Amino acid sequence: MGQPSNLGLPQHLRPAAHGGQRNFAGCVRAVRLRASGATLERLAGGTFLVRPEEPLGAYPRVLTDRIEHWARVSPERVCTAKRGPEGEWCRLTYAQVMRAVRSIGQSLLDRRLSADKPVAILSENDLEHFLLMLAGQHVGVLTSSLSPQYSLMSRDFIQLRHILEQLTPGLVFVSDGERYSRAIQAVVGREAEIVYAISPPGSRCTPFSQLASTTPTSAVEAAHEAIQPDDPAKILFTSGSTGVPKGVINTHRMLCANQQMIAQVFCFLAEESPVLLDWLPWNHTFGGNHNLGIALYNGGTFYLDDGKPSATLIRETIRNLREISPTVYFNVPKGYEELLPALRGDCQLRQSFFRRLKLLFYAGAGLSQPVWDAYRELALETCGERILMVTGLGATETAPMAIQTTWDTEHAGVIGIPIPGVEAKLVPQRDKLEARVRGPNVTPGYWRQPELTRQAFDQDGFYRFGDAVRFVDQSDVNKGFLFDGRLSEDFKLATGTWVSVGPLRARILSHFAPYVRDVAIAGHDRDELGMLIFADLEACASLCPGRAADGASTAVLAEPAVRAKFLELMESLAAQATGSSTRVTRALLLRDPPSLDGGEVTNKGSLNQRAVLERRKAAVEQLYAQQPAADILRIRGR
Repeated sequence: MGQPSNLGLPQHLRPAAHGGQRNFAGCVRAVRLRASGATLERLAGGTFLVRPEEPLGAYPRVLTDRIEHWARVSPERVCTAKRGPEGEWCRLTYAQVMRAVRSIGQSLLDRRLSADKPVAILSENDLEHFLLMLAGQHVGVLTSSLSPQYSLMSRDFIQLRHILEQLTPGLVFVSDGERYSRAIQAVVGREAEIVYAISPPGSRCTPFSQLASTTPTSAVEAAHEAIQPDDPAKILFTSGSTGVPKGVINTHRMLCANQQMIAQVFCFLAEESPVLLDWLPWNHTFGGNHNLGIALYNGGTFYLDDGKPSATLIRETIRNLREISPTVYFNVPKGYEELLPALRGDCQLRQSFFRRLKLLFYAGAGLSQPVWDAYRELALETCGERILMVTGLGATETAPMAIQTTWDTEHAGVIGIPIPGVEAKLVPQRDKLEARVRGPNVTPGYWRQPELTRQAFDQDGFYRFGDAVRFVDQSDVNKGFLFDGRLSEDFKLATGTWVSVGPLRARILSHFAPYVRDVAIAGHDRDELGMLIFADLEACASLCPGRAADGASTAVLAEPAVRAKFLELMESLAAQATGSSTRVTRALLLRDPPSLDGGEVTNKGSLNQRAVLERRKAAVEQLYAQQPAADILRIRGR
């Protein structure tokens, strides 16, 4: 696949020109990563088995054992911090965290909470959420952090109701009782105790301070010692490709084994206590398992970032990065895109950001090559060294890291090889290779959904990602794999030609940046490809200076300048197409955003392609009508 085009990408996201070539000469900042590789075995039927050469080391029984360790050896080291109402950092040391975990753990035991009556956490990341989640793990009480979108953005609470019916919680925690009052009144039954941090909506509620002030007894240590590695530690709900939330069981073994895997892959974490500034939600495995776990496992400091990758909320991230210099930085591609203009324009911010940084990591979606290039160049300009930027392949079901890049690459998108303790099986599916994995970091299944559990594994116990990968170089497995899309999204044109949706969507998003937020690819059993476009209204408004005051309105989508730009981009994209499976000839600019209640958005904020096409059948029919409406964008097919 060729490099994504810069056409349509705003200047601040493009790498600076050096005689028409990218110039990244210069040393890479020293960072110790795993040096061992993997072996490749060819099985019957075209299947490959890939095993890491390095064995997995020993790991603790429960993640809070690591917190206890750091509370003993470095009690005054800051474990976590969050800004308070006046903008000051509220810090908790490892000793303070461990004391609070024991107190809250006692309060959970006093309430006889269990796997049958777990703790449901409805709120965003905050210090109370942090302590409650860890207290549950410490005493063996199941917890589940739920996406705030289910409570704050939903109109009918269908997904939240579905989740709570599966969980049957005995305690529900909300940080702000007023903000969550509508969801609580609509969904939470009388059998569940409601605990709040601030602003109680009624007399049913218990202040969090009551839990935190409980005096711990010997029951806390007895409960901790009784935990078995394969007991559930938490339930993380993921919608995946179905649109219906399913509860992924995360055992103590999964969490601890995966952190040991990460420690062996990112060896530098043991050399200096890591410092993280992170916004990623704890209801998702990237933030709640991977990032938070890295800080706790390695005795680091985790700063909670109240920013988000949006035009307005990114300002809080920028403010925090001026004060906090991370040693490793994790984000989704949208976060890197939003941060980039500020880094380009603010010397102090650049210096603070790159000063101690050893590794950049992205996940959740594909990163465009221009953004990748821009960060490499910025690092060179700022500190004279390139900073490694890597990614991998993982899932909520794998805790999440399973396949990971640990070397410098020239291009975005290389996802690496299996990490210590993980076996990968690549199974032919049509003209692709489906990725499957097995290891101690893999879930035993879905909470109270045995049929879904059965479907998720093959006869050898390998978890089916549903994702396809391909070799960078089949003659050398240690050059890694490339992500090749989700198998469930692919479809056939009327000609019988398969369309690989994932790579095509990534190419479109890069090509149409910054004017497109997301797209759904249509064309099943049709002659040509079409797409439903969720446009970026602010970027589109920039094409029409006269409508500046009206920039956020969907009316901007009908402007001639906007339509002309999209037609221009469609023509240039089609010129790069290799055939009917990559040539998009028609498009519709949608006026309403993807619906959470309609299952069009997953709980990690990504687009559910199948749900969009199903819910918007009428729009798809408009795309292919014999007499298309005036708002359909069309270019000539071949």
